[in-house]
Amino acid sequence: MSIQIDVSRDKRGLIRDFVYAALKKNIMELRLEPGQFISEKELVEMLQVSRTPIREALVKLAQEELIETTPQKGSMISLIDLQHAEESRFVRKTLESAVVREACELLDKERVFHLQHLVSLQELCQSEQHYGRLFELDEEFHKSIMIGCGRARTWGLIQQMATHDNRIRILRLASDSDWKIILAQHRGIVRAIKERDPDQAEIMLRDHLELVVIEKENLKQKHATFFK
Repeated sequence: MSIQIDVSRDKRGLIRDFVYAALKKNIMELRLEPGQFISEKELVEMLQVSRTPIREALVKLAQEELIETTPQKGSMISLIDLQHAEESRFVRKTLESAVVREACELLDKERVFHLQHLVSLQELCQSEQHYGRLFELDEEFHKSIMIGCGRARTWGLIQQMATHDNRIRILRLASDSDWKIILAQHRGIVRAIKERDPDQAEIMLRDHLELVVIEKENLKQKHATFFK
């Protein structure tokens, strides 16, 4: 296990935030694998910080269902819960389907251009095989549509439920380097918004969000120990 973090700040609160960010990033990007045990002592030695910010970060990660703490055993990276992921995906699909229809009416040329730019950056990630950055740009793509429609709080609600679904999405990207269909779907969504076609935009969005569902069984077979 190897984690890098900038702990040069001398304020405990900032160190805690950096520790939290580093651990979460490593969990989400699967460098810390589901089911893997981690100890406070190990993290103290690795990050060169005291136990207090580590404990605070672990509490926060436990609240987000990324860490499970068992008496006498310690902390474990939580397994991916498919039921929670499916519920999250249902909420996301329902809300984003409605918002992408609004986007066909509300997004101006500048916002559409920004979406096109994000897709271009995603294409660069494909050529570089950088799945972590591709996931970040995927999130930014969907967030930009939401924000452009004045739905920042709706996006925040989706994020509150997204932990397990996001881990499956990242696992999919890490397990299969053929990301052409994802980029094609993003291009289709942008094209439908640009052409003011809400029916096509919703169809493309729903197909996009269902992609992981189609591939779920294959992921479970490849990574059986990662799932509950």
